[in-house]
Amino acid sequence: MALRVCGRLLRNGAVLSGRLVGSARQESASCLLAAGNAACSRGGRHGFIFTPACFITSEAFLSGLMKGKAAETDSSIYHHPASVPPDSSEQVSLLLKHPDQPPDSKVLKVAIIGAPNAGKSTLSNQLLGRKVFAVSKKVHTTRSRALGVLTETDTQIILLDTPGLTTPSKAKRHQLEKSLLVDPWNTVQEADLVVVMVDVSDRWMRSGLDFEVLKCLAQHPHIPAILVLNKVDLVKAKSILLDITAQLTCGVVNGRKVRVRPVIKPPWAQKKPERTPELSPDEDTAAYEDGAKPNSVLSREKLKELRSQQGWPHFKDVFMLSSVDREDVETLKNYFLVAAKPGSWMYHSEVLTDQSPEEVCTNIIREKLLEYLPQEVPYSMTQSIELWQDGENGELDISVKLYIKKETHMGMVIGTAGQMVARIAREAAEDLSRVYLRDVRLKLSAKMEK
Repeated sequence: MALRVCGRLLRNGAVLSGRLVGSARQESASCLLAAGNAACSRGGRHGFIFTPACFITSEAFLSGLMKGKAAETDSSIYHHPASVPPDSSEQVSLLLKHPDQPPDSKVLKVAIIGAPNAGKSTLSNQLLGRKVFAVSKKVHTTRSRALGVLTETDTQIILLDTPGLTTPSKAKRHQLEKSLLVDPWNTVQEADLVVVMVDVSDRWMRSGLDFEVLKCLAQHPHIPAILVLNKVDLVKAKSILLDITAQLTCGVVNGRKVRVRPVIKPPWAQKKPERTPELSPDEDTAAYEDGAKPNSVLSREKLKELRSQQGWPHFKDVFMLSSVDREDVETLKNYFLVAAKPGSWMYHSEVLTDQSPEEVCTNIIREKLLEYLPQEVPYSMTQSIELWQDGENGELDISVKLYIKKETHMGMVIGTAGQMVARIAREAAEDLSRVYLRDVRLKLSAKMEK
């Protein structure tokens, strides 16, 4: 009966209990527990049965679900998400508006971290129900920390979307903003829960946690952390997900051993080389300038220890999902709602993000530039909003000028007969109309930067 209840709560997603994972008596693979008709299992002649949104979790969380807390969120009722006012003064007034919280309010601040291009902003957008964070296949799309607010019934989830963690040497080499160095570290300090995202479709990224991620986790071991294996829909052999989990968790989830059947590697399989630092600890620290240096307290011994490990043995739970799948993300959202603690809301329920309308606009335009322009072209460009006003028929008229540094880039931005810049403007306007809930007419023009 308990399993059937849990299955319904998780939309028939597969669940893996920490107790069964830790059982040393299991001769075959340890991943075995069916929720309803779904399963996340491995071994025997039946191979690996995988249902997206399955997760390895603790008994405490399962108990919370079965007490009915998650059942309060009726997934059959669609809640229209908040939107961003197209007027800056309205957005400021909304951000300053006193929270309309109920007497038994709950809150949870979630920091989403990971290597560049892991899918952090895509997950945040899916959770919020609107596209307020820029998303592209290129790295460093998110340039600074942005905040999203998800409010349902008596619970408010604060999503802290961060830039991909990078090193000081890379930031200096590619002339990246200091926010890419500082924001992820500062964000984790204020979080109640840390979500570490890993792109499992990338063979290199899934072989071990990014060293900067490990440093961030080691510096804040008191903050609960969960592992989200993203883009599982792109992994053909689902059986390797358990091996990836064991690797990235050092074989431990919620203090219990994860036992998976050893993989027999072919003779030609090469051993992954040990992690080698680009810089020594002293050089790495010296690469930070002015106030960009995070308050690192890790000793040389601890850093050396982290370099020798591929995963983090203190994850509370592990999710396997696709951040573009609404049902998958719904399972994670229910997890957040149950994990929330009693506390005062930070914002009014109508707030969707702390970004200004102009910031949302420039971020969406940058997303399109990254999507359609090659190599370093979009990274070298800057934007300036020239016009922002209401049109005669209630639409929003926006004019943005793109400043280009090189002559050779101008032709790429404009395209044949102006088709490229027109396409970027059209698609960005469509996205913005869904954020502002108004028709948007966006005009883009390009100019050489002096």
